[in-house]
Amino acid sequence: MNISKLISLMPLFAVILILYNVMVFFGVNFDECTAQTLKNAAECQVNSLFSLTLPSGKEWAPTWSSLILMLGVMTLYIELVKSTKTGSITLIEHALSMVVFIACLMEFILIDSAGTSTFLIITLMSLLDVVAGFTITVASARRDFTMGG
Repeated sequence: MNISKLISLMPLFAVILILYNVMVFFGVNFDECTAQTLKNAAECQVNSLFSLTLPSGKEWAPTWSSLILMLGVMTLYIELVKSTKTGSITLIEHALSMVVFIACLMEFILIDSAGTSTFLIITLMSLLDVVAGFTITVASARRDFTMGG
């Protein structure tokens, strides 16, 4: 098995999980403004990365949370496309995706810095990857089975 097959076997949500943890380690704050912090507006400052004026006149100021969620949506699309492949290695890929989902879920429950809405959405995207992967595989196998016999 060559290196490119090993890399394609790796669930991409593992990269998102690692990226989130590295960003937290380097001080990126993914905490949203909660009802408690909204009482004191000075404590609740949105740390936007940059600001763009849209043609409508509205200011768009993305945060680290919105950027990692956009990256997660793109990753979900790639993972769904990857799950349409058939082969014996597909089950290993789905099992690894399940491990990544369990790691995300455990981190959300147990680690303070992962207890954010941003991380919950990443965890749900990982769950969707697992469920969709197994669903697509079963549907493909059923179709192949009915065509073959």
